[in-house]
Amino acid sequence: MNARGSLFQAFVLHRREYGNTSLLLEVFAAGRGRFPAIAKGARRARHPTSALLQPFQPLWLDALGRGEVLTLTRVEAAGPAIGLLGRPLLCGFYLNELLVRLLGRDDPHDPLFAFYHAALTGLAGGDDLEGLLRQFEIRLLDELGYAIALDVEADCDRQVVPDGVYVLVPGQGMRQAQADDRTERISGATLLALAQGDRLAPHQLREARALLRRLLEPHLGGRPLKSRELFRRFAVASAPNPGPGSGPGPGTSRDSTPIGITHRSLES
Repeated sequence: MNARGSLFQAFVLHRREYGNTSLLLEVFAAGRGRFPAIAKGARRARHPTSALLQPFQPLWLDALGRGEVLTLTRVEAAGPAIGLLGRPLLCGFYLNELLVRLLGRDDPHDPLFAFYHAALTGLAGGDDLEGLLRQFEIRLLDELGYAIALDVEADCDRQVVPDGVYVLVPGQGMRQAQADDRTERISGATLLALAQGDRLAPHQLREARALLRRLLEPHLGGRPLKSRELFRRFAVASAPNPGPGSGPGPGTSRDSTPIGITHRSLES
C-alpha cells in the first residue's frame, strides 16, 4: 500500500453522531483493518473535515489513542469521492455493511482493502452490479477463511461440470444433487462462472445470489442487513407508474435515488 508519512489510506464505512459536535466512525484502513474512531468537532459548521468524512471518499488519516476507540488527528482526501447514485449507492451501502458486520477489529486485510476500493470504482461505472457484488462476497468469505471450493465436489473431489446440478452442503461445500434433495439447486455452469470470475447470465445471477446468501447467513449473527431493506424500498419506489407519463416513479428523485435513501440511511 502507498504510504504518506505517518498517514494511512482509509475509507469510512459507517458514521453516526457522537456528543454535541463529533462523529463516531467505523474505519477500514490499509495496514490496520477495521477500527472505531472519533472525529472531534467534525459536525461543527465549516469544520474542514466534515465534508470528507463520508462513505466512498478515499482518505489519508492519522489517529492516536491507547484504548479501543482512536481519535482522528489528521484527515486529507486521497482522491475524489467515488460518486454513487441510485442502485450503485445501495450496492456501496451493502459492501460497507458486510465489512462492518463480518470484519474483526484491528485485523489488517490489505488485499481486501484494495479489492474494496476497486469494487467501489466498478459500482460507479454502473456495469454488471450484481456480478460485482457476488465477486466481492466470494473474496470477503475467502479473506475470512470461510470460503468453499465452487469448482470441486466436497464429498469426492470430482470437478464440477457445466451441465451438472449441485446443492450446497452447509459447512462442507457443493455436491451433486440427488432426486430427494429439497434444498435449492445450482447449475455447474453457474458455479464455474463464479469460481472463474466470469460474467453471469440473468438466470445465473439468481442462482448465485441465493447461494451467496446461504454462505453468508451463518456469519451474520441472525440479524437482518439494513441494506437489504434499502434495496426493497428502492425497488418499490422505482417501480414504473401504471399510467402514461415519462417522469420518475413515485418516491424517486431526479438522480434515480429514492427519496429518503441517502448516505444517512445506515447511520444508526
